[in-house]
Amino acid sequence: MSQSNDYEKLRAELLEAEIALRDQRERVAELRRRLPLDQAPATDYVFHEGPEALGAGDAPIREVRLSELCPADRPLVLVHFMFGKQQQEPCPMCTMWADGYNGVVHHLEQQIEFAVVVAGDVAAFRGYARTRGWDQIRILSSGASTFKRDCGMESEEGAQSPGVSVFARNDDGEIRHFYTGGAMLRDGEFRGMDLLSPVWNFFDLTPEGRGDFMPRKNYDV
Repeated sequence: MSQSNDYEKLRAELLEAEIALRDQRERVAELRRRLPLDQAPATDYVFHEGPEALGAGDAPIREVRLSELCPADRPLVLVHFMFGKQQQEPCPMCTMWADGYNGVVHHLEQQIEFAVVVAGDVAAFRGYARTRGWDQIRILSSGASTFKRDCGMESEEGAQSPGVSVFARNDDGEIRHFYTGGAMLRDGEFRGMDLLSPVWNFFDLTPEGRGDFMPRKNYDV
């Protein structure tokens, strides 16, 4: 396509910035990989889970421990979904993220174990998952444990926060916490999980940018 000289100059400047941003992302990823595993073994938290097939109903509900979720040969990634306790309805933003996870789980499972964790009733959330078609995502509830609070994703009053936690086994086979990050990086610093969803990044390609877009559960009205 033919472009003006001014456009070509600005596009060249943008390209340099895009390359610098890529380099910075790779630097951040490298710094994250350098993190040591926690010194203390992780608590063997208890979660609740329904049948493997989402369409098979919601009984029986069984207990599963962190030690059963984390294999010896690859890390465990648990996404904190805002539902349960003070979060009475599933979070629209977490819903948008999970819509994307469902389509890529078969790719993720080539290198990691992956599940979504709520604080609410697992059967109730499975009902919501069916309305979204999340038939590939493993769904767990940590409502009976301190898992979310210990990860900094739940307040003492039960307020929920979105985030992701990573666990791995050390050379002795003990499960250790490796990383937890959230949508809020620290007070006043947001957008900590943007790279886990393509939606805002697609908007950023356009002349209008992302603006004040916030996802909704549906767009019928």
